[in-house]
Amino acid sequence: MVWHTVPRAVQLLFPKRVWKGDSSDKRVYLTFDDGPVPGVTDFVLNELAIRDQKATFFMVGDNLQKFPKLGNEVLEQGHRIGNHTHNHLNGWKTNDAVYLKNIQAFDQVLDTTLGVKTQLFRPPYGLMRDSQAKAVMQSKDVVMWNVLSGDFDLSIEPSRLLTKSIQNTRSGSIILFHDQQKTKEILRKLLPDFLDFLGSNGFKTSLL
Repeated sequence: MVWHTVPRAVQLLFPKRVWKGDSSDKRVYLTFDDGPVPGVTDFVLNELAIRDQKATFFMVGDNLQKFPKLGNEVLEQGHRIGNHTHNHLNGWKTNDAVYLKNIQAFDQVLDTTLGVKTQLFRPPYGLMRDSQAKAVMQSKDVVMWNVLSGDFDLSIEPSRLLTKSIQNTRSGSIILFHDQQKTKEILRKLLPDFLDFLGSNGFKTSLL
């Protein structure tokens, strides 16, 4: 089962996390998690470039370390990078010291490979302890989402994922896709049509 939108009650439990963006001028915020991954991230970049749309990529440090040129392409094409830990750690299953050190490891990779810094952080799986969040928020914005494409669920037809994503998209929506190997085939069927929907309905894509 996929929750395509995050219940308001859940958002209210964590009011200091970013659940939506500026809703003026029909703005929406495309985000992609887990890259950069060859054959997937570059596909996403091409689809965005065709439509002159922008996105924020929450990268895994280990992937960025392996594929720095792909990470640099993200920046060169005018997109933004966020921290998604170095090893895609589940905060609920990781002690605070290890978790926070893993976040710092990502920052070091980003700085040494691409020469940039980020104040954006998204917890893998959306899961982190309150103590971890409190520490991270001293220097970063914890960015969540309010529209989940469900592209990771191979049991759901891409056409249904598209329908649900469209139904839940509103001005200010932060929309989550994944540029990872698991979602490669689904993205090819889902993403172009969704990006076309945004364009044809007057939505403007903005950076977080």
